[in-house]
Amino acid sequence: QVQLVESGGGLVQAGGSLRLSCAASGRIFSINAMGWYRQAPGKQRELVASITSGGSTNYADSVKGRFTISRDNAKNTVYLQMNSLKPEDTAVYYCNADIRIQSWIRNDYWGQGTQVTVSS
Repeated sequence: QVQLVESGGGLVQAGGSLRLSCAASGRIFSINAMGWYRQAPGKQRELVASITSGGSTNYADSVKGRFTISRDNAKNTVYLQMNSLKPEDTAVYYCNADIRIQSWIRNDYWGQGTQVTVSS
């Protein structure tokens, strides 16, 4: 009923930039927090950045000053602008959203993941 579709991953050289997008669609009453997580091979999934419906943001220490999360509430879309990319940023990036499909029904949804590879 609800889908999160990510786009924008790819291969980039160290120091380069990428912009990820994630659009939520389907039966949506409202969207609370949205965020980006990543998982590198052999590592646990970790929070990269999150943003509330009001625009408050939170970042992992490893990406502060390099990544910027934003959202367009009218489009139910969250973005992650990634600058000054490093090889250690290589991972599958997942979009996450806390969505109400009715005022009393609230679920956590995940995108399918998009690969980001940073070459040295």
